[in-house]
Amino acid sequence: MDMEAAMATVTPDSAAPGFTEDPGPHSAARPPAEPAASASAAVLADAGDLLRALAAPVRIAIVLQLRNADRCVHELVDTLDVAQPLISQHLRVLKTAGVVQGERRGREVVYRLVDDHLAHIVVDAVAHVQEGK
Repeated sequence: MDMEAAMATVTPDSAAPGFTEDPGPHSAARPPAEPAASASAAVLADAGDLLRALAAPVRIAIVLQLRNADRCVHELVDTLDVAQPLISQHLRVLKTAGVVQGERRGREVVYRLVDDHLAHIVVDAVAHVQEGK
């Protein structure tokens, strides 16, 4: 499966367990205003750094794969049809940004998402783009 195929069928319903589609802006189920409205400049800068780390198609595809299961590099290479050095480079960016963590298991490093919030950001972005097509 190549990277386009890995991202082709993303819907909010296919996100990590517990994810539900946003009921809309006028729904009573919408949570109260987030504290982000009063976020400090440092928090906003960190959020910008995080979004920049997610702003590459291969990194988006990696996050989509990791939302389903932990993966080692060779699994990501096979699934996304991207060269191993490129996958490793993108994983390094995601790790530096705090998006993924790696755990050594024997000769391999298995990567996982740090938390589900990041999968929601990516799934929502992909679903949003798919709605417009």
